[in-house]
Order: sequence, then C-alpha cells, then structure tokens
Amino acid sequence: MATVKPDDRLTRSQGFMCVGFAGVFSKTVTSPLELVKIKSQVGTFHCKKGFLHSFLVVYQNEGLRGFWKGNLVSCLRLFPYSAVHLATYKHIVHLHMDELGYISQWRAILAGGLAGVSAALATYPLEVAETRLIAQNCREPTYRGVVHTLSKIYQTEGLRTLYSGFSLTVLGAFPFSIGCYAVYVNLDKLWREPQFQFTPLQNFINGCLAAGIAQTFSYPFETVKRKMQAQNPRLPHYGGADVHFTGMLDCFRQVIRNKGILTLWSGITANMIKIVPYFGLLFSCFEMCKQVCLYRNGYIVSPLSYKLAPGVDQSMGPTEVEEVKRYLKNRSFQSQQGSRW
Repeated sequence: MATVKPDDRLTRSQGFMCVGFAGVFSKTVTSPLELVKIKSQVGTFHCKKGFLHSFLVVYQNEGLRGFWKGNLVSCLRLFPYSAVHLATYKHIVHLHMDELGYISQWRAILAGGLAGVSAALATYPLEVAETRLIAQNCREPTYRGVVHTLSKIYQTEGLRTLYSGFSLTVLGAFPFSIGCYAVYVNLDKLWREPQFQFTPLQNFINGCLAAGIAQTFSYPFETVKRKMQAQNPRLPHYGGADVHFTGMLDCFRQVIRNKGILTLWSGITANMIKIVPYFGLLFSCFEMCKQVCLYRNGYIVSPLSYKLAPGVDQSMGPTEVEEVKRYLKNRSFQSQQGSRW
C-alpha cells in the first residue's frame, strides 16, 4: 500500500499530526467518490443506472451536502486507526526482525495486514456508523451525527451490530496482502531496475498500483461487509441494502443468485478513480506539513523549500538539534559576558 514515509527529523507528535491532517484533507476532497462507492456496495437506489448517473441522483435527492455524508466520522476514525495501526505494525515487525534488523518483504506486508485488522477492530463501530449515515437519506434522516448513530444502534440493535461484518475484514486481509505482495515482488521486472533506485514518482505509481490490485482482490469481502453493516429490518428499505440475508454466507449467496457475481464489485469504478487523487493529495499535503515542521525544528531555511539549514546535521533528531542550539546560544552569551569584563 502507498503510505507516507516517516522522517526521524520530526517528533512523534509532529509526524502523527502531519499524517492526520493529510489524511483528513485527502478524505474530505475525495468524499463524493467514497460516498458513491459505498452506496453502490450497499445497493441503494442511487446507483441503479451506473457510476456517473449516481452523482446526479444523489444531488437531486440530497443536495450538495449529501456528498459529504459520513465524512466527519470517517475523519474522526482516521486518528485512532492510524495510532493503533502504527503501534501494532512496529511491534509485529520488531518480533520478526533478524539479528541484523532485516525483515522479508512478505513478512512486512503480512505485518501490515495484521496491523490493519487490529486497527479495524479498535475503530469498527465508527465504520458501521459511517455506512449507516451514508446509506440513509440526509433529508429524512434516521441518524443525526456520530454520537446519535452509535447510541441508537447500541440501544436498538445491541453491541453485536456495531461489529456486524467484522469477520469479512479479517478474511479480506488475506487477498489484500497477496495483492500487495504480487505487485512488490514484480517491481524490478516492471521498471527494469532495483527498488533502491526508484524515484519518488515511481514509488507513488507503485503504491497506487498495489492499492488498486489489492483492493480489487479483497473488494467482494468489503461489498458484503457494507451490506451487513447497513441492513436492518427496522430501517426504511432495510437500511438500503438491495438484498435481504441472514448472515455472511447467505449474503454472498443472495447477491450472486439475485444480482450476479459481478455485483460483488459494485462501485469498483469510483474506487479505482479515487486512488490517484487520494494518494496524490495525501503525499503532497503530508510533505507540505512536514516542511513547516522541519522549518520549526531548524532543519531547513524556509517552509516553502527543502533548502537545508547550513551547519545543521540532518541525521540528528529534533531534541538533539534543540540541545545543540541551546548550547551554542549559551556559549555565545558567555563569550559576550566575558568580553565585557
């Protein structure tokens, strides 16, 4: 998967905030595509006539703000998800490193998949709330906001519903990891040069390609998961789901029998189109935030460029740079005091 690379010149809090802000910005900009994708997966009436017509139907029935339904809860979920994912990934990687600190590519990808499952478990109720908010009509809402959605689901349907379809997250992690691995083991053949020589543009293309293939492999699991999250007999139109079912296997069966096997990839067009702008905005916004932090930490001369500050060792951490600055400032002050005497 395409992810931003950590920089040791940032503090832990700065790195977390840069990733968080970049994620929120990219999610918000691409929210209309995400909304159409999820509505297509659930099977609401908005998406019966194809990808482009879905935007028109959403606008006619819910207005412009309808394209950003569920975006707030999606952004709120990003912070705990990123924190749990990073902590779990580091722990798993540390367990599988050899004496020289090396870990195989397959183990690293598998660690990423397991970290994703752990992060999803911690934040899954927010994902269910996002699906419910998106599937409903915002002009005739059943749910009003994140807290009301979570509390109403818990009170009327129980805690188990807040984890409806979670097993599909676990099952989908395996084809997702296989897709990532299939891309990364063939990158040398694709570019005809070793991976350590890849440019930032090549790494961006690699990340988008891995995301596209991995998500295509795991997409049927996500489609069924969204249907399970949305369905509720107490809601209008059963929550918007286009098939009625009693469980995970029955959902697969009903979709294939009544809608055709290709319905398991409903919304894949919106998902594929979203990948490039999402990761492009994620990377560029992260780099802009990182430049501001590097400037504040004294590594570069301006937040508008990457020109390195003269005399600053770029291999030092921010705390060490600050200590060196303080030492030089004190020594300069002492020399000035001595010259006066």
